[in-house]
Amino acid sequence: MHDLINRWISRLFNRGPGRSRSRPLFALAGALVGMAAAIAVTGLWHLGATAQPSDAPVELTMLLHVPEAQQWRTIADRFEAENPDLRLKIIEGPSATNAIEDLHTAAFILGDSPYDLIYLDVAWVPKFAAAGWLMDLRDRLTPAQLAEYLPGDVAGGRYRDGLYRLPFRTDMGMLYYRKDLLEAAGLEPPETFMELIAASEQLQRSQGVDWGYLWQGKQYEGLSAMFAEVLAGFGGFWVDPETQAVGLDEPAAIAAVEFLQRTIASGISPPGTTTYTEPETLRLFRTGNSVFLRNWPYVWNEVNRPDSPIRGQVAIAPMVHAPGERSGACQGGWGLGINRATRHPEAAWRALEFFGRADVQKQFVLENSYVSSLRSLADDPDIQAAYPQYRTWVEILDNYAVLRPPVPQYAQASDILQRYLTAAFSGSMTPTDAMAAAARETRSLLGTA
Repeated sequence: MHDLINRWISRLFNRGPGRSRSRPLFALAGALVGMAAAIAVTGLWHLGATAQPSDAPVELTMLLHVPEAQQWRTIADRFEAENPDLRLKIIEGPSATNAIEDLHTAAFILGDSPYDLIYLDVAWVPKFAAAGWLMDLRDRLTPAQLAEYLPGDVAGGRYRDGLYRLPFRTDMGMLYYRKDLLEAAGLEPPETFMELIAASEQLQRSQGVDWGYLWQGKQYEGLSAMFAEVLAGFGGFWVDPETQAVGLDEPAAIAAVEFLQRTIASGISPPGTTTYTEPETLRLFRTGNSVFLRNWPYVWNEVNRPDSPIRGQVAIAPMVHAPGERSGACQGGWGLGINRATRHPEAAWRALEFFGRADVQKQFVLENSYVSSLRSLADDPDIQAAYPQYRTWVEILDNYAVLRPPVPQYAQASDILQRYLTAAFSGSMTPTDAMAAAARETRSLLGTA
């Protein structure tokens, strides 16, 4: 481990006579050393191949965040039972998605990633693919096989002409609402931003609820995902993946910021919205004192638990939009890629084929209440019996999926957007000035200024 770290630092800083060493590079090296040390201490790093008898099962290793590592246990056991010549070693990593991404990044940069299978968030694909860390899977799947998956999930696994991620489970943003409150007031579910505002204000007055609309406003990745939906609902765009054009300073983007800003200023949304992530908004919604919530599919089970005050009183719909525009549902979800440097490429592909099977994904859905990336499971009677709203989830994603920009610099682009949205919400910048600055920095990042 020390030799590997020393080799990396040597490559980074011994840049030849007369060449300067920048402070950012020292900081980067320090961060990489820290991550590598953490990997070593927790036993996640494996250097070199372990000697095994020739007839021993091939071991495939993958890193999963908690609690999904536990949720995978039964299908992992099934995989090994059906493939006695293979073993699947699941490493439990941190629960934070960005921490898992950092561990993978450090392992790849340091040159000997121990993971054969890479469980990928949709937002990581461009970065990992552009760096050459993933195997291109496009020649292993026919167009007919790809057509079995939801198109947004397939698109989320592509980078340029390649396919680097096989979809496993999907995710999408949507609008939850209190159907009992709307029915009592004689209101239909809102379809536009203005209808959402009007219904919120009316129900705050007539039903005595504290809040009309809950959304994620903290400066983190969830803010970018949420804003991508509102932006699409106003007919705008963030970054065009084909032309690299940036749309953050267009009128639609400014209108999107003004709408969110207005919900806080008018008291429809709580003043603490700029500190909320998904769990905080869910907790407020579950108390029964709110009407609308933007969140992900996992919320359904949470609001319908036996101890939930609003059990049976919640329905779902696509996100609202501007008149004449379409709803947006931010494409989330996870899938499987293969480490380009794995020693077991064919065994890894067998694993992807297994976890891509409809019967395996059905088992995972029924056990954990996720949404499969396979279109056919929307018609499965067992899934429909367990989750009556399942088809609506699939229809929302099928019709309104919005991808975050599939660019290698996505993490930096998201950080830029988050910072300037926060500035607009806090009042330190106007929406117009904040979005102009966000667009300017994004163009500089992409080299299109």
